Amino acid sequence: MDCHMHAHNSRRRRLTLVLSTFVAVLLSLIPWSGTAVAHGSVVDPASRNYGCWQRWGSDHQNPAMAKEDPMCWQAWQADPNAMWNWNGLYRNGSGGNFPAAVPDGQLCSGGRTEGGRYNALDAVGPWKTTDIAADFDVKLYDQASHGADYFLVYVTRQGFDPTTQPLRWSDLELVARTGKYAPSQNYMIPVSTSGYSGRHIVYTIWQASHMDQTYFLCSDVNFR
Repeated sequence: MDCHMHAHNSRRRRLTLVLSTFVAVLLSLIPWSGTAVAHGSVVDPASRNYGCWQRWGSDHQNPAMAKEDPMCWQAWQADPNAMWNWNGLYRNGSGGNFPAAVPDGQLCSGGRTEGGRYNALDAVGPWKTTDIAADFDVKLYDQASHGADYFLVYVTRQGFDPTTQPLRWSDLELVARTGKYAPSQNYMIPVSTSGYSGRHIVYTIWQASHMDQTYFLCSDVNFR
């Protein structure tokens, strides 16, 4: 009887080990795991891919997205990993010469980083907007606590139409430049503007402190 129970318990332990290993492998394949070693993004007003992940991350195959949120739909269809990895849109080694690293028309993808993963973020069209006032805060989440040498915040010039025009450097007006931020997971950049109304893009450049790593982040907004 004891031998039988010992053999049974041994088989059960082996089965548990196999199942545990199998589950671990499955978890490693789930796209969420990609964010565990990633970095950060503007979460308010939401960057394009963070907003798409926030609205549709738990339901990204819902065909209703095509009508309700067509720009996110095309982005999910182009590369779902760009949405799952909403906090990995950066370039290394720009040396502060951002127009040289990021060509006109590619500002929202950071110059199409990571082999073009984020290309769809440059698509021109009616991206969902966040309502903001003339004075607003840019809130950035830094999962890896890199810190910042500085942040630059731009707003597109009045008259620029992001639903019909690709974004160029000459379309941006600098509205805030910060100093250093100590490593943390949450940063807030106060921004004060005047003269803007309607739909715009808030463009945030985050120069991380741990190395020459720069994030280029488009947030679609509507000035109330």
